[in-house]
Amino acid sequence: MSDELDLLRRANPAPAHGPHFGDGPLDHRAERRLELLLEGDDRRRPRLRDPRVRLRIPRARLWWGLAATAVVVAITLTAVLGAPGSPPAVAAPRPLAVRAHSTAVPLDRMAALAAAAAAGGSPGLRKGTHVQSWSLGMSDDKPPVTLPEERVVRWNADDGHTELVVATDPRHPGRPVLTDEGGVPRLVADGRVLSRTAFPPSWSDAPPEARPPHEPAALRAYLAETAHPGTGTGSGSGSLTTSELLDAVQQLLDHWTLGASESAALVRILADAEGLSPAGQVTDRLGRPGQAYACGTPGVRHMLILDPRTGAVLGLEATFTRDDPRYGVKAGDVMEYSAWMR
Repeated sequence: MSDELDLLRRANPAPAHGPHFGDGPLDHRAERRLELLLEGDDRRRPRLRDPRVRLRIPRARLWWGLAATAVVVAITLTAVLGAPGSPPAVAAPRPLAVRAHSTAVPLDRMAALAAAAAAGGSPGLRKGTHVQSWSLGMSDDKPPVTLPEERVVRWNADDGHTELVVATDPRHPGRPVLTDEGGVPRLVADGRVLSRTAFPPSWSDAPPEARPPHEPAALRAYLAETAHPGTGTGSGSGSLTTSELLDAVQQLLDHWTLGASESAALVRILADAEGLSPAGQVTDRLGRPGQAYACGTPGVRHMLILDPRTGAVLGLEATFTRDDPRYGVKAGDVMEYSAWMR
């Protein structure tokens, strides 16, 4: 479902992607309709053939186009940034919609599909990540704002790594993006580099920096250590709630791009988790088909999106299920969303 800004943009009388702008020429149909209108009034018929009038028509159209565009820009900026002197505000993205009457694949079945996809051994595990995220910035004295970012982490042979963070929203390519860089929400150009950082060589044998195993039992202990650092990979492996498990999965995917074997082991663990129910087919925010699985905690609904062919995790979404007037959020607002890519 389109958000409020999409509805506003569709009301724009001169959309940026349209074939004609306000100061462009009329097409043949519009020119003919204009001529018929003017011929309907005897007093105006001679003026249609007056070359001075023909020169004035595009000029009037130009001024009208500029005025209309200025009005739409002003309305759009007011909707995005608020009135002068007010804090910026952007509507939270809508939750992913499950396709009506779609087939919901049980996680046991998905685990079998993932195991079959991993039989060939590719793709392989890779350290680093490429993730697109939308998060809701909240404070008790300003309206919430949605902050879209893309982050790419790449590791070098010497165990050093780089992190690139860019302000971009693939749902609206080319449009300005809201960021809170510097602590002040503002619009920046699509693709604006927010940070580019190089980190010196480092190594850790603790999750999630340590290499993840590809056996379900070992990976379950690894995720338990990720959720509860310092407990040891051999303890606490059975104490994870489903929400804690999903949080650990997010940390894992923010450090590693899983191979087919690790993805198959992860889906097997998810299939054994309590309360993670199949919801049906969805299209994620990057336009990819997926199978959705949902669970709830007080005030929040979590949705996991898996690739229907391989079982790889495509995304995680957290949505408010009740209003919170302290931060200006309502039930149905997306708290955060992450979409991982290879």
